[in-house]
Amino acid sequence: MIQKIAIVCDWLTEGFGGAERVIAAVAKMYPNAPIYTSQYRPSKTDWLPTTDVRVGWLNRLPVWSRRLIPFLRAYYFSHLDLSSYDVVISISGAEAKYVKTGAKTKHISYIHAPTQYYWGKYDEYYKNPGFGILNPLVRLGLKILISPLKRADFRYTQRPDILLANSTFVQNEIKKYYKRRSVVVFPPVKVAKSSPPTKQRAGFVSIGRLASWKRFDLSVAAVKKTGDKLLIVGGGPSRQALQKAAKGQRNIKFKPPIHSVRKISQILSSADGFIFTSQEPFGIAPVEALMSGVPVIAYRNGGALDFIIDGKNGLFFKHQTVESLVEAIEKFHTTKFNPSFIKKSAAKFSEANFKRQIRQIVGV
Repeated sequence: MIQKIAIVCDWLTEGFGGAERVIAAVAKMYPNAPIYTSQYRPSKTDWLPTTDVRVGWLNRLPVWSRRLIPFLRAYYFSHLDLSSYDVVISISGAEAKYVKTGAKTKHISYIHAPTQYYWGKYDEYYKNPGFGILNPLVRLGLKILISPLKRADFRYTQRPDILLANSTFVQNEIKKYYKRRSVVVFPPVKVAKSSPPTKQRAGFVSIGRLASWKRFDLSVAAVKKTGDKLLIVGGGPSRQALQKAAKGQRNIKFKPPIHSVRKISQILSSADGFIFTSQEPFGIAPVEALMSGVPVIAYRNGGALDFIIDGKNGLFFKHQTVESLVEAIEKFHTTKFNPSFIKKSAAKFSEANFKRQIRQIVGV
C-alpha cells in the first residue's frame, strides 16, 4: 500500500543551511510529498527538489518579520490539520512540530534543537535580538511573551509520535526541556567528489550564518593576535560588525554565502584548518571540513562532541574566549594530522546513512 506522506518545516525563506539540507534530503526521498511551511520565497529555494509547497495566511507577511512572529507561527502550525496523511515528517527548530495529526497518522519530528529562543539560547537572544534600534521593544515583547510561549512549545512538542535528534547534545536538550526520549539521527553531510584546491592557501576557514551567538568574533580577534590567515564565508546580522573588527587586517577575508557544494568543497580543500567557535546543536560545515580531510578547531560543547576526536581529527578549545582559542591555534601548528583518518572519522555522517535511518523509522 502506498502511504500518503507530508513534510512540514518552519519556513523556506533563506539560503541553503543545515536545516535546508535536511529538508532537501527528505524531499528527495519522498518526491510526491507536499511541503507545508509558514513562509515561502521561491527565489531563495532553488535547492528545493519540489515545487509543491503549501502555505497559508502567514505567507502574506514580509520575510523580515519572521523573527518577530513566533506566536503567530505557533497559532498557525498548531491549527494546521494534517490528519489525512499516513505519515507526517516535520523538520523543525521552531514551531513546525506543532501540527495536528490524526490517530492513524505517524508523526515523526526531526528536531534541530528545542526552540532556541525559548530555551537554551534565550539569554543570548534577549541580550542581542539583532534588531538594532528596535532591540528595547523586542526585549520587552520577549519578556512579556516568553512564559506562555514556553508553555505552548512544551505542550505541542508532546504531539509527535517519534522525536529524532540531530546530535547527542540535542537528545539531552530534548530530555531536559521536553521531558521526552528521542533517537539520534545525524543530519546528511556531503562534499564534492573532486575538489581541486585553489592555488593560494586559505589558512583557516569559518563558514556559517553570521549571527552574534555563533561567536565568529572570537576567530577574528584570535587571528589578529596570531597573524594566521582567516577566510569567513557567510552572511547575517553580524557581518558588518565582523568586517569592522577586521578592518585593516590583510590576513582576514570575507566571502558571501555559498550554496554550491562543489565551491564549498574547493574552499575547504584549500584550507589548513577550520575554526568552529559556536555552541551548535550539530554543525554541518565543520563536518564538511572533516570529509575534505581538513582538521577542525572546535569549542568543546554542543554538537562538536559528536564529531571531534581531540588530537586526531581536530582540537578542542575549552572556553569561548579569545585566549582559549589562541592557545588552540598555537597547539594546532605543532600537531600532525592524518587527512585519511580525518575523512574516515566523518563517514558516519554521510547522506546515505541519514537516508537509511529515516527510511527505517518511516517504514517506507
